[in-house]
Amino acid sequence: MSELKHQFVTSNGILMHYVEEGSGPLVVLCHGWPESWYSYRHQIPALAAAGYRVVAPDQRGYGQTDKPEAIESYNILNLTADIVGLVNSLRVQSAVVVGHDWGAPVAWHCALLRPDIFRAIALLSVPYFPRGQGRPTEMMKAMAGDNNFYQLYFQEPGRVEKELDEDPRRTMAMMLYSASGDPAPNEMWKHVFPKNMRFIDTGVVPKKLPAWLTEADLDFFAGEFKRAGFRGGVNWYRNSDRNWELTPFLDGAKLRQPTVFAAGEKDVVGKMIPGGYEQVSMFMPKLKKKLIIPGAGHWIQQECPKEINELLIEFLQNLD
Repeated sequence: MSELKHQFVTSNGILMHYVEEGSGPLVVLCHGWPESWYSYRHQIPALAAAGYRVVAPDQRGYGQTDKPEAIESYNILNLTADIVGLVNSLRVQSAVVVGHDWGAPVAWHCALLRPDIFRAIALLSVPYFPRGQGRPTEMMKAMAGDNNFYQLYFQEPGRVEKELDEDPRRTMAMMLYSASGDPAPNEMWKHVFPKNMRFIDTGVVPKKLPAWLTEADLDFFAGEFKRAGFRGGVNWYRNSDRNWELTPFLDGAKLRQPTVFAAGEKDVVGKMIPGGYEQVSMFMPKLKKKLIIPGAGHWIQQECPKEINELLIEFLQNLD
């Protein structure tokens, strides 16, 4: 098996860091929040060994990739253009794109906007759903009522990143554990919480890490956020309304490429999008497989690497 290579490329005006392994048809892995290329540490060698060229970037605002100052530079068109530029720099004609969490909207916008490049899509945790009819933050306010919804809490520049940056290791331990399938019901991360509660207190830090997360893993994530800070990643959320304003031409759009979807049974996203997991094939007519993993939470490619690796390899091997 080939060795993991760390590379840099200028894409869409920013310097982007990515890791690469293997040779063959290209597979691009897009991470979510608060993560990095390292979220796919189990998938990269498995897909490379199966005969694929695997590329996993630190996306805009994360890790060793540039972190532009302007909040609006983190809009979905730029995030999509970053991946297009990365693929073009690799001098290939087509790619399969995989997205987890925030990486899922990046992946599906790549597929919607550049179907000539992205021939198939795998979505993890977040199912594809077309652009809504209402402004996202207004819909969030209606859902949250008298409480705070975490994405609304993130809107005020400077507030949440101050909490998160204070102790990146504690932040990552809380998020990775509390949003996984491991915590007891009273320890699970609260995506809706009282107005007098800070975001950093919406989950718990475990006394002992779950089996799927090592101290070395936690050290890596913490080190990346100590280096980069949390602001860049949070800025993605601050573009929710802007993304909606930029994309009216996508109203009702369906993903026409072959797709696969996987999520954890205990993933909080399933609660945020009621019925979203059940209706996933409605907007993805070429859905090849849907996998809901019992007992798993939000970080499925880390919590259940065997199942996700098998799903992705089967999907890739059966593409035309």
